[in-house]
Amino acid sequence: MIEYLGKIAVGTSNPPQAEVMQLLDGYEVVPNPYKRKLTEDEIIAHLLGCVGLLAGLEPLNEKVFSACSELKAIARVGIGVDNVDLAAAEKHNIKVSNTPDAPTYAVAEMTLAALLAIVRQIPFANSDIHAGNWKKRMGFSVRSSKILLIGYGRIAREFERLLEPFGVEILKYDPCSLPNGTPLDELLPLADAVSLHAAGNEQVIGMEKLSLFKDGAVLLNTARGGLVDEGAIYDALKSGKLGYYYADTFSAEPYSGILAELDNAILTPHIATQTKLCRVEMEIQAVNNLLRDLNE
Repeated sequence: MIEYLGKIAVGTSNPPQAEVMQLLDGYEVVPNPYKRKLTEDEIIAHLLGCVGLLAGLEPLNEKVFSACSELKAIARVGIGVDNVDLAAAEKHNIKVSNTPDAPTYAVAEMTLAALLAIVRQIPFANSDIHAGNWKKRMGFSVRSSKILLIGYGRIAREFERLLEPFGVEILKYDPCSLPNGTPLDELLPLADAVSLHAAGNEQVIGMEKLSLFKDGAVLLNTARGGLVDEGAIYDALKSGKLGYYYADTFSAEPYSGILAELDNAILTPHIATQTKLCRVEMEIQAVNNLLRDLNE
């Protein structure tokens, strides 16, 4: 008979894959009942009596930790931990881990897919035909274009590798890993496409930076919704200053904001890591992190 080891809550929208659940024998696994990002009150209710959490992007702060005294470990299924108050976690002796490697290829692949779909006008051509219109739109080419990477960590480097066969010129901006690089204000006017890979939620692209973009440029965001000023993005798309904006991440999710009004805003529901291979790798890594921290 398997010994009962306690309850583990799942904060991610989807429950762990079947092969991952086998690693949790002995634990009672409690899936996310709403299948979306949980609010502060919801995660408190969800965590009561749990010793561990397989975390998504729900807020994890002092209020949550004070209310959930049995919680011992948090394993983020993903890269960023900016939704976790690390100082509060340390105060409550809660160990925190993440899975920085597993999502790298999937997110880079999604960024490339979005770029190619936009430049070859695939979403718009598809909509035309579904609406009964046979319209041959003129796209543009990735080849010989200049692509600016803002943030140069794992995902940006993988995206750069995927772009190698296309003959693009890569521009890079990252004050942490490239401290002596060209200033961002000098790079933005040169780029045909800008791809956001910065960490955290501090705004990087607002009205001032958008004014420096090349007219009709493409902006890609598979990093964090908070990196952009949504209102400024909306205005730039409406005016044509910004040609296209692709977003897979939003400050508030599920997303129902003003960008959904615009055809040149290509929006997906935070699915960059939603491949079978990526999810299994992330979840296995997260579960192993969680079990390690609980056993310690």
